Amino acid sequence: MTAVKAVESEPCAIADFVGDIERLELIFEGWDETPRGAALAYGRAIEALNGEALRRLVSALKRDPAALKAMKAAVTDEVVYGVLRRHNIVKPSLTERVEAALESIRPMLASHGGDVELVAVTPPSIEVRFVGSCDGCPASALTFHAGVKKAVEEACPEITEILQVKASATGHHDGATLHLVSPFANGAGGQWHYAARLADIPDGGVKAQILEGEKILLSRRGSIVTCFQNACAHLGLALDDGEVADGIITCPFHQFQYDLMTGECLTAPAIQLQPHAVRVIGSRVEVRFAK
Repeated sequence: MTAVKAVESEPCAIADFVGDIERLELIFEGWDETPRGAALAYGRAIEALNGEALRRLVSALKRDPAALKAMKAAVTDEVVYGVLRRHNIVKPSLTERVEAALESIRPMLASHGGDVELVAVTPPSIEVRFVGSCDGCPASALTFHAGVKKAVEEACPEITEILQVKASATGHHDGATLHLVSPFANGAGGQWHYAARLADIPDGGVKAQILEGEKILLSRRGSIVTCFQNACAHLGLALDDGEVADGIITCPFHQFQYDLMTGECLTAPAIQLQPHAVRVIGSRVEVRFAK
């Protein structure tokens, strides 16, 4: 008899699972509202069942010291961590909280063709670098202090040093390996919410509305849409009655002016509007709230 050697398959990376989910979500987006709603409800029901089972399993394991130790080791696996974070069974890692802070300012950077990358996490310090048009920009120092540094310090008070580094010739850095960032976590990126049809937002103007209990301000320039909290960074008053001209909105109360593409305050550069992520799918405009 010929011996058959078992071939052990490589475990899937979390990116493979995320890719499958995103491809299915794109299919759902093209469906009519009724079948799309049914598919999403089915997915939520399965997710609720899995979440309850995992919570009961973890609760049982915590009662056994040896099992608890093994469970803590298992959570260092990115897939295990990602799913447990999705169900809020484990707390967000430091790396994930830093990434969430950076995500909150990325809409503003993206409007200028730039971005910020987390390079290394070595508590109590982290390293970040600007890429795209933000790399070497004369205003990058202001963006770093008023944007990146402020966002990270507010979200992660245990981080006391935030260093800006330059990209190497290969685009890589020898800092600490990043890990434990869950693309499934409810609080990491959040859910996309339908906000409006593209045509509902006046070209060159703004549209104010309440979405999921949040007061938001949508603006459009051609096919580019931005979204900010409908609150002046000065005193938090609504901006939607303000005059809009050449992409600039003026607060109707104290005349603070803001660039609607970036949220930057032209009156007091140290402050800015709170941005929310936006995506346009066909005629649908969807918003993901910054956390």
